[in-house]
Amino acid sequence: MDFSHVETVASRLEVLPESASTNAALRALSADADAWPHLSVVLTDNQTAGRGRLDRTWQTPAGSALAISVLIRDLPSRSEAIGWIPLVAGLAMADAVTVQLAGHDVGVKWPNDVLVDDRKICGILAESTGTAVVLGSGVNTAMTADQLPVPTATSFAVLQRPCDEIRLVVDYLRRLDGLLSALVAWEDSDRSGIHAAVSARCATLGREVDVTRADGSALHGTATRLDADGRLCVEASGKEHVIAAGDVVHAALA
Repeated sequence: MDFSHVETVASRLEVLPESASTNAALRALSADADAWPHLSVVLTDNQTAGRGRLDRTWQTPAGSALAISVLIRDLPSRSEAIGWIPLVAGLAMADAVTVQLAGHDVGVKWPNDVLVDDRKICGILAESTGTAVVLGSGVNTAMTADQLPVPTATSFAVLQRPCDEIRLVVDYLRRLDGLLSALVAWEDSDRSGIHAAVSARCATLGREVDVTRADGSALHGTATRLDADGRLCVEASGKEHVIAAGDVVHAALA
């Protein structure tokens, strides 16, 4: 597939016939800041050793999913604002997916998994290089029902919608660039509109959730809001708990 049109949005594009991990590839390339500027992209439809949050790994059949990694060099100076970057990526991808899946319910499970009709179609992993952030996304495009990794996943093919991969990447990058530019300009999630936009797309809010925190402790409650730093607030037993990191599972809808 000819991804050359993506170059109208990306500052540099590298399409790989195969990659163990596009995030790892882009992290290695990012050492050369002149050659790999802000909004550089590495992508492939054959990622052989993908990684996700909490060091989860997976394999996907060649041609069944699109792996996209984006290099973010223009960062907010405030650490509180930087924490919103993974959530912004989830919002940008959800918006891009919505363009092609009109009529379906597209949302983001905190912090950045993209859901369609409450099933995962895309996972996102943000990794810091020290001076930049690499945002990796894995989108289930042509994956069949038999190829889905878990029963709670889905794909464009399962939804019987062909995925225009070029449009998906272009829409994602344009939305991501616009959101990040606003975050950098305002240095504040509220004044930039990021807090409201992410909250509106967050399918976790208002849901009963089970949370496994980084220390291994478990929590069951209702996700009520995102705080100023993008952390998930969960009410349990009359007390609000603030979740900065952890594994969140939505309770089944009635």
